[in-house]
Amino acid sequence: MAHSARRISPHLPVAPIRRFTRPLSRFLRIESASGIVLLLCTVLAIALANSNTADAYHKFWHTHVQLGVGPFTLGGELGHFFVNDVLMTIFFFVVGLEIKRELVAGELRDARKAALPVAAALGGMLVPAGIYMALQANHVGEPRFRGWGVPMATDIAFVVGIMAVLGKRVPFGLKIMLLSLAIADDIGAVIVIAAFYSAGLNWFMLLLAAAGFAVVRILNESGVRSVPVYTIVGAGIWLAVYKSGVHPTVAGVLLGLLTPSEVWVGRDALRLSITDLQARLEADTGGNVSTEDLELLAFAAQESVSPLERLEHQLHPWVGFAIMPLFALANAGVHIELTAITEPVSIAVMLGLFLGKPVGVMLFSFLAVRAGIAKLPHGVNWFVLLGGGFLAGIGFTMSLFVAGLAFEGNGRLLADAKIGILFGSVLSAVGGAGLLILTLRKHAPGAHTTAET
Repeated sequence: MAHSARRISPHLPVAPIRRFTRPLSRFLRIESASGIVLLLCTVLAIALANSNTADAYHKFWHTHVQLGVGPFTLGGELGHFFVNDVLMTIFFFVVGLEIKRELVAGELRDARKAALPVAAALGGMLVPAGIYMALQANHVGEPRFRGWGVPMATDIAFVVGIMAVLGKRVPFGLKIMLLSLAIADDIGAVIVIAAFYSAGLNWFMLLLAAAGFAVVRILNESGVRSVPVYTIVGAGIWLAVYKSGVHPTVAGVLLGLLTPSEVWVGRDALRLSITDLQARLEADTGGNVSTEDLELLAFAAQESVSPLERLEHQLHPWVGFAIMPLFALANAGVHIELTAITEPVSIAVMLGLFLGKPVGVMLFSFLAVRAGIAKLPHGVNWFVLLGGGFLAGIGFTMSLFVAGLAFEGNGRLLADAKIGILFGSVLSAVGGAGLLILTLRKHAPGAHTTAET
């Protein structure tokens, strides 16, 4: 033990830039790998829904689950309650962490750098919604009109997965831009869910939820770092929001945004702790270290990483490889009939994703660049950005989620929306990947092109 401890270097030769690039690189690796798992689960769900086991498949996800403590019970269908309400709250919690990371240390921190992805995300939400509304203009006030929010979303897992397949030919600037676009898109989706897809509100429960968020804030300011404490308070907030009429996933996002992004123990303090421990080991020929010393060093090491980064590091793999695949298995299974693509809702969703996204991304990006408030990333020209705009039309996870809220209780319209999401996402993936391959073919890996703005 003494021998290994003396090998600890007190200088911690970690380049400062790695503090920011390491979380991003890990995020992209997990997203690209989880995108493959998500795709396989989607294919499996569709195959089961179109096979002889379709009845058993649907019956399974409609199984009633219930949690009871004395006279108090909480439950619902396995797919709707446990997956969409409970597990997806964790998904949205990680979304909240990702949003805050981008706001404090990513592209969205700098107003100049954030202008382009925010403008592109805004266009990528408004134009698809506008296309849907225009195609459903004769049905204002009817259930089918509620689906206008379905084609507004971007599924970053599939987008990153496709860029990973394309390899180094994809400019790093486009990857960062699309990642920031998806984060801004998530912010818009949360606002839409909270404002337009929530039922009649219970203001007393909302007041209780607000009190819970205040408690979280007080705990943060008081220096409480116990995960079980925050889990208990967070569960209470989730329950209050669930009973309030607002979709409980909104609570997950807000809790993510409240997670501290600052470290308690700085790099210099951690370095001093390690140096002090090394000095004690070298002075003690027996190489003995007290339990108190080890506990202090462990505390310093843990608190040299922010709660935001630590939680994202721990939860992101669970979300990518467990929660999202389960969501796909529970929600992507739809019986496919070729005639279903001609249904009005299917057409509106498909065109919103496949045409609305790239048009919105390009139009609002062009306006932002021409107005002088933004510029294209290094290595990205307008054709490359158009390919990225098509990829942004892969809605899938968030689109399926919004569709479930918009058409809850209306199985026919929900099935049509899912068909539109599947076809629109596939067309967007093929169109975006194809355009990027053609556009970037002339450029060697790592080469950059500049754009005339």
